[in-house]
Amino acid sequence: MENYKHILLAVDFYEHCEAVASRANDLAVKYQAKLGIIHVVDSLPITDAGYGADIPFNLDLTTELMAGAKKRLSKLAEKMGVPEDRQWLEMGSPKSEIIRVAEENKVDLIVIGSHGRHGLALLLGSTANGVLHHATCDVLAVRLQDD
Repeated sequence: MENYKHILLAVDFYEHCEAVASRANDLAVKYQAKLGIIHVVDSLPITDAGYGADIPFNLDLTTELMAGAKKRLSKLAEKMGVPEDRQWLEMGSPKSEIIRVAEENKVDLIVIGSHGRHGLALLLGSTANGVLHHATCDVLAVRLQDD
């Protein structure tokens, strides 16, 4: 097996984000690999039913979510020494966007946190599970402990 050359850290900014970031950083150092960071703002449609599903209820909310995410992403990237050209802030389906960015940038390892949900919680959608089963590269799901 070859060493990893480009590692993509997928972050959600929840409480255990630092543990996942630390694992990705350790692997990047060990393999002398490039490290990139992605955060995806989930595109949940917020609409006023009276206008139909195509008109956003509040466009400012999306702008605020993206601006807040950009600040957190930039702060984490600076702390980890990740240059701006390897920082991705996307909007859409987290699973799809993580996989797309990984493929477009020839990532060979995605590091993502996983709560290890089962049953209904898993059926309702786990980003880590979706990435694990659809990525074309290796995926490391860092087990997170629910409090």
